Amino acid sequence: METVPAYNLVKAFHPKRSGWVGYILTIDGRRVYIAGDTDLTKENQAVRCDIAFVPIGGTFTMDAKKAAELINIIRPETAIPIHYGSIVGSRSDADVFRRNVDPWIEVVVKL
Repeated sequence: METVPAYNLVKAFHPKRSGWVGYILTIDGRRVYIAGDTDLTKENQAVRCDIAFVPIGGTFTMDAKKAAELINIIRPETAIPIHYGSIVGSRSDADVFRRNVDPWIEVVVKL
């Protein structure tokens, strides 16, 4: 297991000084990134993974367009949007995310 810092760049909800993290797990030889509550950061842009779970809600985390930007940088085979559709964000955020992710990356929506 590896950790990746998870924090907000400008928002006060998840300050870097708190030391919160996302995780990279290796399961059956595949690297799975679970970003946690974060914005697009220099640390998560360096992640290498096969599957990525990224927040897209926008209030406490990056929004759908910034999350798609991250996915297009790290280039996993599969991207799964999380942290949207109930407390923050709307179900339509998944459509915005999907439209902005490079077409060769599979987007799996589970809501």
